[in-house]
Amino acid sequence: MIAELLRHGETERGGGFRGSLDDALTQTGWQQMRQAVHQHAGWDLIVTSPLQRCATFAAELAQLHGAPLEIQADLRELHFGEWEGWHPRDLMQDQAALLARFWDDPYAFTPPGAEPVAAFRQRVLAVMADLQRRHAGRRILIISHAGVMRLLLARARCWPDRDLLQVEVSHGQLISLHLSENGGLTESSA
Repeated sequence: MIAELLRHGETERGGGFRGSLDDALTQTGWQQMRQAVHQHAGWDLIVTSPLQRCATFAAELAQLHGAPLEIQADLRELHFGEWEGWHPRDLMQDQAALLARFWDDPYAFTPPGAEPVAAFRQRVLAVMADLQRRHAGRRILIISHAGVMRLLLARARCWPDRDLLQVEVSHGQLISLHLSENGGLTESSA
């Protein structure tokens, strides 16, 4: 299965730990996503996170291309608990040590009240395995979040767990992965 992954564009509330917050795209965000896919087509299926920063664009694109649309709740971003809505620069005021622990090894430290990264990995990989099982040999566009894409890219690149947050994914970035029958991931050109 070929999975093209598209990160949502810029959102109205800006950066930081947006996680489960349901922010809308800005006009720039819409442009970033449209630009990323403007020379791409032919998807057998479009799969999206339920959050509107992904799902609204996915619905538009599915209609434009006549592709089936599937909403996958488990492709939502990592839930950051008490850090939801905060920007790291603000957390540096009184939680700098905790933030440093998270940046250093997100699998070893979970922010207060947040979803553990290991549980996040488990749910994202379960979705990918299910998609591979149901859509082997097909080309799928997955519209999701930076965390989901970082996780899958780190796995495809065989990076150590602690380097997860070193994977750079920009707004509106499109990447392509090949998923093998045994669950292996390989990065390819989009």
